Amino acid sequence: MKKYILTAWTIGFGLTVFGQDYPIDSLDNVMLDEIIISQPMDKQLKDSKILGSIDNYLEKSASVNMIKRGAYAWEPMLQGMATERSIITLDGMRIYSACTDKMDPVTSYVEITNFSKANISSGPSGASHGGTIAGNIDLVRKRAGFNNAGFKGSLFSGFESVNQQLIAGTGMSYSSDRFFTNLDFTYRDADNYKAGGGDEIMYSQFTKYNLSAIAGYKLTDHQSIEASLIYDRATDVGYPALPMDVSLAEATIASVQYSYKDLSPTFNLWETKVYYNNVKHVMDDSHRPDVPIRMDMPGWSKTSGFYTKLKGNYLKHKFAFSLSGHLNNSLAEMTMHPNDPNEPDMYMMTWPDVNTVYGGFFIEDKVEFTPHLNLDFSAGFGLHNNSIKSDFGLSSLQVFYPEMESSKTRSIKSINTGFSFHHNRWLHGFSVGFSERAPSVSEAYGFYLFNSFDAYDYVGNPFLKNEKSVEFSLSTQYKFDKLTVKWQGNFFHIYDYIIGKPDPSLIPMTIGANGIKVYEALKYAEIFNTDLDLEYRFLPGWSFNGRASYRYGEDFEKNRLPLIQPFNYRVGFRFDKRKWSAEADLEGSSKNSRYSAEFGETPKDSYQIVNVSVSKVFDFNAKKLTVKLGAENLFDQDYATFSDWNNIPRPGRNLFVNLIFNW
Repeated sequence: MKKYILTAWTIGFGLTVFGQDYPIDSLDNVMLDEIIISQPMDKQLKDSKILGSIDNYLEKSASVNMIKRGAYAWEPMLQGMATERSIITLDGMRIYSACTDKMDPVTSYVEITNFSKANISSGPSGASHGGTIAGNIDLVRKRAGFNNAGFKGSLFSGFESVNQQLIAGTGMSYSSDRFFTNLDFTYRDADNYKAGGGDEIMYSQFTKYNLSAIAGYKLTDHQSIEASLIYDRATDVGYPALPMDVSLAEATIASVQYSYKDLSPTFNLWETKVYYNNVKHVMDDSHRPDVPIRMDMPGWSKTSGFYTKLKGNYLKHKFAFSLSGHLNNSLAEMTMHPNDPNEPDMYMMTWPDVNTVYGGFFIEDKVEFTPHLNLDFSAGFGLHNNSIKSDFGLSSLQVFYPEMESSKTRSIKSINTGFSFHHNRWLHGFSVGFSERAPSVSEAYGFYLFNSFDAYDYVGNPFLKNEKSVEFSLSTQYKFDKLTVKWQGNFFHIYDYIIGKPDPSLIPMTIGANGIKVYEALKYAEIFNTDLDLEYRFLPGWSFNGRASYRYGEDFEKNRLPLIQPFNYRVGFRFDKRKWSAEADLEGSSKNSRYSAEFGETPKDSYQIVNVSVSKVFDFNAKKLTVKLGAENLFDQDYATFSDWNNIPRPGRNLFVNLIFNW
């Protein structure tokens, strides 16, 4: 392991110093991290479903799979890894979920109306806000900016047949050379959806409200301030793959930002942000019939933090320095109410009032050696502290770990070096990096967390080591006239891989559970990801798009890792002409025969589904009406994928209509 770190540091430092003698003009040939873009409301004709959720947009990325426990709040898996191994930020802000069962990922608190793009960074290149193995997904919100565009607005509405979902909302913006503001509101209400063949999937309903506001003011020609607020509230959310539903998921996310542009010929941006967010999540089973015992499971997560970053150019370098820190408090409880009123209620803390404090720095340098050869280098270091604030929670865990202390501090390191080479129509990239992460609150301090997939109670382990990873990444792209082909692959060798393993000496608490699993660190595990993208514009207005991807994961004993995607593909045709747009695509997957039986997985059959849509824009002077009609799973296929928790079936045929009026 030390050899890997030393090699990466030596290469990065040596090449960075070597590159300092060259003048700079641009770094346009550097292979950028992946960006998933949502078009503005007045330019969304090309989006397959304009009023789709953030989850729909993230699924466009070959790097992301979405774990589905119902129709709402899917969990994004980056590079085949669950959210413990990635960092999801909103405009650079750290937000911690409040649910022990991962029913409220950060992505669930953002709506398509206030979403601009997702910057996806793989492995150690995504470590600017903390320790990560898989990388970072940064959700960037829409801003009108100081562009003198004046007042703009939109009204939108949608309907989906598969779950009778109603979508409605509005968005408004104003922009001058000194002031801008964005304000939008979105409402969604859905009943239970129907699977292929017409079977109703009970407990898959949800209702959601999202309000977002941003305002910016230019203090001088170079300095500006910005204030931001999101309030998101979901109620009556069903999770058919789980034994419990959600009566309330609520988040308030606020920030203030200061920016200074063009400080000097060397430094072009200094940006500082302070933020606070408060998440509340309430699980209960009050709508489930015949449960052996009633349970209420509320959770709270509060995070306050900051970051400050400085960007600049010097000779052949484009560099950035950032300093960030945050404090999070995570608390989750469970109260069990026996059906017999003569029996007393039982109470426990599933997250024992844990404070997480992180502070660290991150540096990036992009060096152009020649017009064809570039270097990307990044490195970071941080301190991570966990402390248990509840004496009751601490004493509960000390039943398993008598010698554990209430506080533990770790150091977190990352480093990454990459090259890109551009010649004629070819662009090649290679990178190698090292990163590590601290165990999550659940992995270190979780207390009897029931996993409905394998039917085990999970107990945390405060003595876990940092999980460490070496990532190798390779990519190549060919672009000529109407044809673009891109292939990329990465390989993660993960040391001290954290996973739950059965402990037969312990007795489960959950009625009907198979036993208890305790988190432990395996010697290592390996994950390989690869994907191929192709786009061909063969006639004016016509294009063909194809994508194929595959993942492979196993531990040091050749056991399959859970929730690993088999071979997956998507091919489609698209036609655009003036105000019209139409598309049809086929997506599918091979049979999933490489599964983790230990995790509760079973084989999955192959499937193929067809999706079609058509759009038209109607002009009314300076106003526009966009109409989008489509059908997903056109032939009503009954199927489930590797990422469907407890094998719940996917939605059947879904006819949808989206209407957007812009002025």
